[in-house]
Amino acid sequence: MATDLLELSRAILHGDGGMAKRHPMAASNELCEVGDGVAMVESFANVAAFTTGEGLCLVDTGSAFTGPAIHQAVRGWTDEPFDTAVYTHGHVDHVFGTQVFDAENEERGRPRARVVAQEEVDPRFDRYIETAGYNSVVNQRQFQLPSFQWPTEYRRPDVTYRDRLDVLVGDLDLELHHARGETDDATWVWVPGRKVLCAGDLIIWCAPNAGNPQKVQRFAKDWAAALRSMAAMGAEVLLPGHGLPIAGADDVAMVLNDTAAYLESLHDQTLALMNEGARLDDIVHTVAPPADLVDKPYLQPVYDEPEFIVRNVWRLYGGWYDGNPAHLKPAPDAALAAEVAALAGGADVLARRAAELAEAGELRLAGHLAELATQADPGSADAHRVRADVNEARAKAERSTMSKGVFRWAATESREKAGGD
Repeated sequence: MATDLLELSRAILHGDGGMAKRHPMAASNELCEVGDGVAMVESFANVAAFTTGEGLCLVDTGSAFTGPAIHQAVRGWTDEPFDTAVYTHGHVDHVFGTQVFDAENEERGRPRARVVAQEEVDPRFDRYIETAGYNSVVNQRQFQLPSFQWPTEYRRPDVTYRDRLDVLVGDLDLELHHARGETDDATWVWVPGRKVLCAGDLIIWCAPNAGNPQKVQRFAKDWAAALRSMAAMGAEVLLPGHGLPIAGADDVAMVLNDTAAYLESLHDQTLALMNEGARLDDIVHTVAPPADLVDKPYLQPVYDEPEFIVRNVWRLYGGWYDGNPAHLKPAPDAALAAEVAALAGGADVLARRAAELAEAGELRLAGHLAELATQADPGSADAHRVRADVNEARAKAERSTMSKGVFRWAATESREKAGGD
């Protein structure tokens, strides 16, 4: 039986804690009709679908993995021919379902649909091709997908715009607005005739992905400004890039404005400390989200984290130098580790202390010492066993996908080097 996604959303927003554990990247691939001629497929990355009387319009199309299931869900709802797709940005989980709908058009002798996107999507695809190896490794690590390979062929947009574009499909008028947020190529879509807002990844039902330690620059201040503009539209339905649809003008405005306030606070706190001359280390361990927002179910750090957002704000304004002169032109990690190990009495001493700290719950310190131990003596199975245990403990203690992925990857790496035990 299909889940009532709107009812589930309403329950979570208004305090049903039993339902609040649903991860925003839940890939049920269920279609929920949210209005007359408007539906959303909840997937790893969501897809909004609009019937227009003259053709099907999609906002995002899903990933290569979820595209077939999304297509099936949409075709269980409407048989209108695929006419237009709008990419809210160029991330691969949002654009690769297009091929399934393209293949359907070709099979049925229909014209190829048009794809519309902000003009920076094409350069993004070019960068993705240039960095396919790096992106393969990053996503293997982040999502624990050891065989994943980054794609090198893309369904490019047919129509692009810079700041603002109106798109007409049958009786449907879509207003496309450019924003910088998670990406520099983001589009949010306002459908005034149906009071529907398609937010893309500017809303993802968790702490904004404005920090991601393994990805390119994010733009917290611009992101917040876009959310404020979206809130002014008076939408009655909000369809996010990830997570559940939201209905009701008050709830839509609440989620948009709270997310904006969250980003504004982290941004402004970070910039204020930078202007006072603080080091990045001090800022990371000082700045915190607003106390009145930390318990909001749509702002939980289950994918990205506040301290990563702080680092990203620093990078935007201050570059990569963190204020510690030893980090400007550092010695190789292995050389530093060898020196510390010699002072401590050996890499085994560092490893034992790392294990003690982990047992005491001092996981951050334990992580440093375990890393030093294996760098000082990379052939030590005992040191790698400790490093694996410490990183596994760190992964279990964390909430965010990003932290869990990095720590589990490190644990697996050391388990293999320790002989698999």
